[in-house]
Formats: sequence, structure tokens, C-alpha cells
Amino acid sequence: MNLIIRADADSQMGTGHLMRSLALGQAWQDAGGQVAFVTGTRAAALVSRLQSEGMTVVPIPGPPGGQEDALFTANQARSLGARWVVVDGYHFGADYQRLIKESGLSLLFLDDYGHCDHYYADMVLNQNIHAHEGFYAKREAYTRLLLGTRYALLRREFWPWRGWRREIPEVARKVLVTLGGGDPENVTLKVMRALAQVDIDDLEAVVVVGGANPHLELLQREIGAESKLELLINVTYMPELMAWADIAVSAGGSTSWELAFMGLPHVITYFAANQFPIAQHMDAAGAAINFGDQQKICGENFARDFEKILICQKLRTKLSHSAQRLVDARGGTRLVEMISMGIVKDQVISIC
Repeated sequence: MNLIIRADADSQMGTGHLMRSLALGQAWQDAGGQVAFVTGTRAAALVSRLQSEGMTVVPIPGPPGGQEDALFTANQARSLGARWVVVDGYHFGADYQRLIKESGLSLLFLDDYGHCDHYYADMVLNQNIHAHEGFYAKREAYTRLLLGTRYALLRREFWPWRGWRREIPEVARKVLVTLGGGDPENVTLKVMRALAQVDIDDLEAVVVVGGANPHLELLQREIGAESKLELLINVTYMPELMAWADIAVSAGGSTSWELAFMGLPHVITYFAANQFPIAQHMDAAGAAINFGDQQKICGENFARDFEKILICQKLRTKLSHSAQRLVDARGGTRLVEMISMGIVKDQVISIC
């Protein structure tokens, strides 16, 4: 059975929507189906990534999120014989959902905070730790909600790491910095400069950025001859890097569920409104440490607070164990089974 996925990525919105949709597409392929991405993404690296996974890439002809987009996506679904359409992005609203449904298609809508005025989708998936039914009070009677980290979508490269357990060193010296595929505010640069002031012997850091990052040249110049920093672009082996690292600095997006699954202690600094509740609730669950808004990052303060975590094995052990209990990397499989059945018996399934 064919599946149509409608998702975008660019320097402003980042790559999170497209990459978690990719994870669902991989699970669909694993079950024997075919996947086509309908996307406004023009980044060559991202398009190549989708094609390398054996997925068809169909560019949209006009502005994303509007009526033309919805009708084009529905037509693509019908032409490819797909019954289900998956939509992921904040620029897709209630009207977009309604048009897909009026085209006679089944719709899965990936959401984070209830940004639509109304929900017409057959299923709404919110994989976040703070997901709750109140986000979706205005929905159709048939709309089913899948809520919580049980449905976190992790890409295929993470699946072999199920059951892996991390060793927590006495002092953390290997740092992974991953602040999203876009990072328009260039928070990565702030963190790099702050890490340079951390006074821990033999500290080394790998900084991962996406191809949609608009500050690549500046970051490369900043690295310069700094021996303890390494810059990597468009990485496809994140699990290995997460296994290598002792601690991470992240932005509180979908990467949080990858870090949690790998049991990697991490601190979160956010620069978008949708990242704040993830940082807040992960901190409350003892699964990460909320370092606050990126505006608060300055070299000396960050270095001092970060050093305390690096030398506290007990705290990092607690963070690792609490986080790993949240995500099992089977969210995609669960979701594909539900789509394949076309039925969810309970109106709200919320298992964090």
C-alpha cells in the first residue's frame, strides 16, 4: 500500500518535521509499503536523503499550506493509489485538513501543540511528553488522538540500538552539540563559544548542523584551529555519535526523543516557542536539564553550570535512566499497525 507524506524543511522551520516523517516512512517501508514525499523542500541534501531511502519526491508547484497545495497533495495520493495522507507542519491548518478529507482520503496529522482551529484528521499524533487531550477540544467526533512519547518516531538507524545500555563515566568529557537542522538564530555559535570556556581537562565536542543551516561558513571559521571542536554537516550516523558522547546540548525538538532513547544525558536551550514545553517537561521528569531560553546563554554562566553537570556522575546517571524509560523506538511500528487497520478503538490513547 502506498503512503503520501506532506512535509517541508528550510532554514527557518528546520528539518524536524521532515525527519520525523521520514521515520514514519521507513516504518511503512519496513511493513512492505511504498512512500512518496510531497514537499516544498529544495535543499539538495534533504531531497537526496529521501531518494536514497527509496522514497519518491514530488515538489509542490505553489506556496505551501494553501488550497492549491492541499488539492495537489490529494491528487498525488489518488494518482499513486494511496488511501492515507500524512501531514506534518505548522503551516497546515484546519482548512488544509478539511480539503484532504473532502477528497475522500484518510488523514494522519502530526502535531505538537494544537495549533489548528479545528481538527478534521482521522488521527492526530502528538509524540511529546506534554501532549494532552485539551489541545484538541475542537475536533471531529471520529478524530482519534495518539498522545505521548510511546509514539515517538525514530528513524531506522536507531532501531538496532534497542536494548543498548550506556556507561556513565565519572567525568563527562565528550560533548555532542545538536541544535536542529536550521538554527536561524545561530545558537550553535553561542554554545561553541561557551564550551571554549569550560575548564575540564581533555574536553572535546562534536557540533552537528544540518544542510539548511544558514551560518555554515561562520561556524567553520569559528572552529578554525580549535582542536577540541569538530563540525559535522548532514550526519547520517547520529546513533553512533550519541553512543560516543557523554553528554549533549540540544534545542528541545524531536532530537530530544532520540537522545532519550539513547540514554544520553542532555541539557536543553530553546529558541522557539514550541521547544519550551519540551524543555520544561523533560526537566520536570528528571530526563534532561532545562538551561532556558538561548538569550540567557553567555560564556561564563553556561560554562560554570555546565561544568557542574560534567563532574556529577550521579546526576547524569539519573538523567540517563529517566530519559531512557520514555522512548523505546517502536512508535513508528505502532503507528503503521494502526494506519493499516484503519481503526483505533479508543478515542484518546495517551501512554507516555
